[in-house]
Amino acid sequence: MGKIIAIANQKGGVGKTTTAINMGACLAVLEKKILLVDADPQANSTSGLGIETHPGQLTVYDCMINNVPAAEAIIKTATPNLSILPSHIDLVGAELELVSRMRREYTLQTVLDKVRDEYDYILIDCMPSLGLLAVNALTAADSVLIPIQTEIYALEGLQKLKNTISLVKEHLNPNLKIEGIVMTMYDSRLRLANMILEEVRQNLSDTLYTTIIHRNSKISESPSMKAPVIMYDAASTGSMNFMQLALEFLKRNDDEKGET
Repeated sequence: MGKIIAIANQKGGVGKTTTAINMGACLAVLEKKILLVDADPQANSTSGLGIETHPGQLTVYDCMINNVPAAEAIIKTATPNLSILPSHIDLVGAELELVSRMRREYTLQTVLDKVRDEYDYILIDCMPSLGLLAVNALTAADSVLIPIQTEIYALEGLQKLKNTISLVKEHLNPNLKIEGIVMTMYDSRLRLANMILEEVRQNLSDTLYTTIIHRNSKISESPSMKAPVIMYDAASTGSMNFMQLALEFLKRNDDEKGET
């Protein structure tokens, strides 16, 4: 059974989509079968992987609202072993349409349960809010990966997200865990970035990933090339950072399974 990881932070601009796309691609290159679920109406994960949604194309919205099987909407990307359940701006209306439904928080879980056995890992790119779509992602997930930007408001919203995770654990998904915290957009030349990194290391060392994602031009360029950075420039610092993150992620999960 595949493990489901929600990539979440209520603060925007911290690198959620970048982490989802590039860690997913690196895991795929490492021969893990990956499904990326774009649960953000902005659909940046979808476009970032070169998928252009068109009228009539099935998306995660159709799966959640119209009970379309996920298998009918999933698309293989140009990266081997990496598939995506695409999004569309229509998803912005899903929260309103789900409000009156029974067990509305379990909608995405129901969608993904039917395909999770086909993948090693399912990554959910969450929208930057703590609304019903985000709660659906947390209810469907086994764990949460939290990207944090190394800037002045790095820890803003983190406590609120932790409180939401606690509420979801208490009422909806008792097995939900924090997969880890990843520092993103790090620039070692900036004194402030180093101060924030040190503060996070002191306060969150139990969940913090050793791997740091550095600010890198190739990471910024790759979405315009409709490809993950490892497919755009495998020798770049950004590509090597995300490959190291993928390897650390696999090591942590192997440790959880008691494997060597």
